[in-house]
Amino acid sequence: MIFIFLLFGQNSLYRLGIVFFLYAKRLIMKKVLIVAGLLFHFIMADGQSLGHEYRTAIGVKVWDGGGLSIKHFVKPNTALEGIAYFWNKGVRITGLYEIHGNISGAEGLKWYVGPGAHVGFYDGDNKYNTNNDQATFIGIDGVLGLDYKFNKVPINISIDWQPSFEFGDNRGFYGGWGGLGIRYAFGK
Repeated sequence: MIFIFLLFGQNSLYRLGIVFFLYAKRLIMKKVLIVAGLLFHFIMADGQSLGHEYRTAIGVKVWDGGGLSIKHFVKPNTALEGIAYFWNKGVRITGLYEIHGNISGAEGLKWYVGPGAHVGFYDGDNKYNTNNDQATFIGIDGVLGLDYKFNKVPINISIDWQPSFEFGDNRGFYGGWGGLGIRYAFGK
């Protein structure tokens, strides 16, 4: 470096640093794009689901606030669903184990039921936190719902009720969770 500085002066060293920075940034971006491309390839490798069955679905769930939802079938009639609910006074992360069953005469429509658990991070005074301060609570959940996969379109919708019980001061049973889910379905 001293040789470069003596040979080319301070401005040239500055320019060399800029060139090195831009080259390093380009290499990092190239690696990020390669990793993103590989992830996209593996996610879409199964392709979109155009029949009545699907393996994985990603989308949103709305009810009391909004949330991100991913549902993945681990067996033909058993799925895991992860939901991150967001609203103006907190966040709630829920995991559900769902057992699905067909409804005869209604192709693409299934009922589901199962247990789950959640952790909630609540801010300030609201109907979920009466202590007027920030709090974190854990709880157990149940789910009962209907799931429909449109034929020839990679869209899945669901509606469910998720009663829950939270542990802690001023906590207990709450029956107002659940929602309408709209997801992009792929794989089978």
